[in-house]
Amino acid sequence: MEERPRRVTSNRRLVAVGVVLVLAWTTVGFRLTVVQGARADEFAERGLDQRLERRTLPADRGTIFDRDGRELAVTIDSVSVYANPREMADPTGVAMQLAPLVDRRVTELIAELTSDSLFVYLARQLSPEEAEPIREADLPGVYFLTEPKRVYPAGGLVVHVIGIVRSDDNEGLEGLELQYDRALAGTPGELLVERDPEGLVIPQGEYRVVPAEQGSDLVTTIKVEVQYAAEQALIRGMARTGAKSGSIVVIDPTTGEILAMVNLPAYDPNDREAVPRGAIRNRAVTDVFEPGSTQKAVTVSGALESGLVTPATSFDIPDEIEIQDTVFEDFTEHADRLTVTQIVTHSSNLGTILLGELMGAPRLHDALSAFGEGAPTGIDFPGEAPGVLRPAEKWCLTTCLAGTSIGYHVSVTPLQMAMVYAAIANDGVWVQPHLVKEIVDGSGSRQAIVPQERQVISARTARQMRVMLEAVVESGTGSLAAVEGYRVGGKTGTTEKYLSDTQSYSEEDVVASFIGMAPVDAPRVVIAVVLDGPVEDASGGRGAAPIFAEVMLAALHQLGISPDA
Repeated sequence: MEERPRRVTSNRRLVAVGVVLVLAWTTVGFRLTVVQGARADEFAERGLDQRLERRTLPADRGTIFDRDGRELAVTIDSVSVYANPREMADPTGVAMQLAPLVDRRVTELIAELTSDSLFVYLARQLSPEEAEPIREADLPGVYFLTEPKRVYPAGGLVVHVIGIVRSDDNEGLEGLELQYDRALAGTPGELLVERDPEGLVIPQGEYRVVPAEQGSDLVTTIKVEVQYAAEQALIRGMARTGAKSGSIVVIDPTTGEILAMVNLPAYDPNDREAVPRGAIRNRAVTDVFEPGSTQKAVTVSGALESGLVTPATSFDIPDEIEIQDTVFEDFTEHADRLTVTQIVTHSSNLGTILLGELMGAPRLHDALSAFGEGAPTGIDFPGEAPGVLRPAEKWCLTTCLAGTSIGYHVSVTPLQMAMVYAAIANDGVWVQPHLVKEIVDGSGSRQAIVPQERQVISARTARQMRVMLEAVVESGTGSLAAVEGYRVGGKTGTTEKYLSDTQSYSEEDVVASFIGMAPVDAPRVVIAVVLDGPVEDASGGRGAAPIFAEVMLAALHQLGISPDA
């Protein structure tokens, strides 16, 4: 009688186990049905994705040309060496053979070749000659890949314009390489390779190549011959004066095209192992200085444009002008009474201050702003500095009007000041500066760059200013800027260098500049020369003007501009 409950209990256990087994097999069956049926494609795709190695294929970067078709930046084929560590039975032995061939330490290579990765770079962008000894070594698990490499045929000649790319992926870092990176870069491709769990290529597996699309080409406004002449003249000028750095901008005032833009010190973009400090930036676009007497052209043209004076209007010039504790004076001898033309010719600080006071702060500010001071020019170049021009209502009531009239209390770039004189040269029309003429895509379609324009002063005022600037070269402070056979106009500038860290002016360092144009009747070329910290010939007239004359002669000859009759 007591054994029956035990049989019942045993049967119940067997039933329970059976139910569990049935449910388990039902679950497995359902899962198999889902995996192999309803979601078969999804899981197959997941499996394939785990076996696929995806690698981006960089596109050939577009070529950058000068205005005459000379190559300034090109992409060539290079050889990169990589390895699959999972295929190496003796990574230490491979590392020891490979180290001297790729100029790397054995310990570094061992660490990479013993990693769990399927792909590690061992050397990038080698020349075929450099890669040949590695090929001959025939090392297991070591492979070769053709990759694009950026090369600059002109070396450091145009480095501050063209810029550079990052060496491992050719992404633009500086200059036009950065500004037009999207157009130059093109569209990357893709390589798909199917590998087994050991990392070996499956012979009949998936293998697909999506080719990259080459980037667009750029045709710049630079004329290499003028660029070279400007560089050589600046090298000689800096050696003569002992200047720490210098910039030259050469521009066609009628089109806004930059024919040359030189900065020193420079560097070779093909060899960046030892780049001098401060050599990377394009000083003509990024560095600001107080323009000094070159800004007098703005003050005088503003007074003429407003109808307050004519070139023949004369002023009694005092011996000095004292405002609070600041004394303004002239540094060249001249008569006690000067016309507006003579004020420009002799670069009279006192005469220009009188013109500024006649105009008043609001009107002078408007003239400076109209010429583009205090705002970026909009040049197609990254990192342009806007300069500094405070609103007139924020000028101090003591020396600000007088100082601003003669080029202090404001900051400009060499490019901005070149554009002031370009507007005067172009009958008062300011044309936006640019470094690229056109973009040419892979199909050959050309997109021309169309610059903005605006009228700054009347053509009449511009012509009057050109006559005055010619007098500066003929008989004034800019005599060393004369170019034989051509009528030249321009203006000297010498300013004490402002030290931002001490908020005071240096007692030793100056910025010397000369900005001018030729031929005066219908200028085709405007050149700005700026020297930072000259020691000898430390003035615009003695330091910068001779450099201007040398570059101007070369530019006029290269452009085929006939001498004045």
